Amino acid sequence: MSETVNNKDFDNAFEDVFKTETKKINNQLAQQIMIALVGDVNSGKSSTINQLMQEELVSVGAKPGETVALKEIPYMDNILFVDTPGLDDVNAVNSQVTLDYYKKADVILFFLNAAGTVLSDNELKNLKDISKTNKDIIIVLNKIDASDDVPEQVKYIEDKTENKFLIAPISSRTGENMPMLQKHLLEVLQKKSKDLLMGKHMKDKSSIATKWILGAGVSATAVGALPVPGSDFIPLTSIQIGMMLKLANLYDKPLSKENARELIIATIVGNAGKTAFRQLVKLVPAAGSAIGASIAGATTVSLGYAMKYMYEHNIDINEQQLKAVYDSFLNEKKNTPQ
Repeated sequence: MSETVNNKDFDNAFEDVFKTETKKINNQLAQQIMIALVGDVNSGKSSTINQLMQEELVSVGAKPGETVALKEIPYMDNILFVDTPGLDDVNAVNSQVTLDYYKKADVILFFLNAAGTVLSDNELKNLKDISKTNKDIIIVLNKIDASDDVPEQVKYIEDKTENKFLIAPISSRTGENMPMLQKHLLEVLQKKSKDLLMGKHMKDKSSIATKWILGAGVSATAVGALPVPGSDFIPLTSIQIGMMLKLANLYDKPLSKENARELIIATIVGNAGKTAFRQLVKLVPAAGSAIGASIAGATTVSLGYAMKYMYEHNIDINEQQLKAVYDSFLNEKKNTPQ
């Protein structure tokens, strides 16, 4: 077994990191998410929720003018969708109640109709008023399947809103571009450490896992480029264990501390632990940071993809199995032109 694996520094660092990252995961899963939906009753809000979660959460088919009341749509124990009318559609008494929901919302989905008037003066005013309360808004341009020029409509919205908001052109009827809305939603929730909570309940876990893996790879590359040899070890381990725990929770596959430790030893530490980084820097001083960055990114991404592959193919993750799959991904990455 390598010097790095026997080193008490690794054991102590791993113990602290695993405890810290586990606490982060548990704190996130104990939170609640509120998503406010703003738009006309015929803008496809209900069908969008159903497409987003790939589940029949709410009936569709409401007619224009049928209701202007707030409607809470609970999902699981800790996710709440709130269907709200625009501020101009509620009376003065209910206006403050509506604003309170906007203020508390983690994300606001502001619906526009690609088959109708896209961002009318009234809708733009409504959008600006709401953004004074909460800026975490995603503009959902729905019904693009009935539009002849979606790119032009998106540009029009960008110009009118000064590129202040994420825009997701989708079709809630056909499901077109729903992954983009999912991506935007998780990006906003990630800033609030709630992306795992949302992703855990989504059916399209593969694209979510890929996003997290690549994100961890970028972070690991930055840490691996640190100029002081060895200073990368603890933050790099935090990134890798954090990624492992997120993937395990995403796919609902428990990962114990002992199992995680053995997996790290079998893969990451065996290929690019603290000792390996120091040796590389000594061998090529001028390129030490670049080599460290490359190894850190490649090993982290390969570990993530190996776990993702095994989870999606119902392969039991143990030290030997994971190392074989991990080595395959790592070799593939090394042979891919950068």
